[in-house]
Amino acid sequence: MIIGLTGSIASGKSTVSKMLKEYGFPIVDADVVARQVVEPGSETLNKIAEAFGKEVLTETGELDRKKLGSIIFNDEEKRQLLNSIIHPAIRKEMLRQRDEYLAKGEKTVIMDIPLLFESKLQHFVDKILVVAVSEEVQLERLMKRNQLSEEEAKARIRSQLPMPVKVQGADAVIDNNGTIEETRRQLEKILKEWGVL
Repeated sequence: MIIGLTGSIASGKSTVSKMLKEYGFPIVDADVVARQVVEPGSETLNKIAEAFGKEVLTETGELDRKKLGSIIFNDEEKRQLLNSIIHPAIRKEMLRQRDEYLAKGEKTVIMDIPLLFESKLQHFVDKILVVAVSEEVQLERLMKRNQLSEEEAKARIRSQLPMPVKVQGADAVIDNNGTIEETRRQLEKILKEWGVL
């Protein structure tokens, strides 16, 4: 079974991902893959340098995220160009990692994809597990974690699909408003119901 793990910013998805790792499930992490595909010498990084010029690389040949960010920040066309290079590479590598785990005989693979719904990747997985929190908790955690003002935090939350939309698309939901123990109990119950634990 391929389980898609998702949530919203500051919902506690990483905490649940760590728990799944403790259970011994292999995890394909979209954020990790996003960094892997632009490592120095990679095909994707070369394509980015071709499209945006060598100035988006550091002296050591790594991606200068700040410089690239400032180029695409106010330019929708350039942002779409970057996405058209990076997104297919990330998807391809995630599927490669997933298939490698399955080939090794793993019965359950977790695909940790923060923007699962936004990127329309539901077809990558068999079941979708959403880590959800109330808006108040989300706002509080995000402000604390990232040292943001309320306005900045709200803007980041608004840039993603609303939590209720994700919850509707889920096969199971973990309510992460409580303690770590409560979260762990919910996770265990879901994994048992799905017959993977």
